[in-house]
Amino acid sequence: MRQPLLPGSTSDRGQQLTLGVMGGGQLGRMFVHSAQAMGYFTAVLDPDPASPAGRVSHYHIQTAYGDEQGLAQLMQRCDAITTEFENVPAPALMTLAAHRPVAPGANAVAVAQDRVKEKALFVACAADSGVNPAPYASITTPELLAAVPASLLPGILKTSTLGYDGKGQVRVTNREELAAAWDQLGRVPCVLEQMLPLVAEWTVRVCTSPCSATCTATAFCP
Repeated sequence: MRQPLLPGSTSDRGQQLTLGVMGGGQLGRMFVHSAQAMGYFTAVLDPDPASPAGRVSHYHIQTAYGDEQGLAQLMQRCDAITTEFENVPAPALMTLAAHRPVAPGANAVAVAQDRVKEKALFVACAADSGVNPAPYASITTPELLAAVPASLLPGILKTSTLGYDGKGQVRVTNREELAAAWDQLGRVPCVLEQMLPLVAEWTVRVCTSPCSATCTATAFCP
């Protein structure tokens, strides 16, 4: 069982504890500010020289997310590493996890960045949770496009990967619009979700830790 990385303590290298984050956007910037306020050093890996998080972090490693030298630098500087968003390549997180604590893990991120895998996981969990995803169909071939049930229309066609904040999404009301939308999205693997009336919306955040019960809220628990 790992010990929590308490702020203000030093690493086994005799240096101030440094937390790394893959991704330098606004969420990364908020992570960096919070970590620094708690007493951690921070390192950001992001290819953008003007990334919001990179501009305020102690260290900014300006490389692609899968760059071997960049990942090596992040491992050398950091005692634990996280990711700002789900589209960081899962293999990069797996590489980091071989040498440093990484949370969330590569397997979880690989599911979160692929809507087809994500929906399948939700369906598998529904027996225990009682919560099903919206009715949907995976579309990867013209045959699957033609086989979409009429009950899913109107719906929202979403790319399986790399879609976020409304990007990679098209509302469709009939089969003609569905076919045109799939062409518009480049015929990449997609998910068609049935449009449902929303009564309310919740954001649920789940955190698990291998640390003991003595782990405090101010400790980074990889």
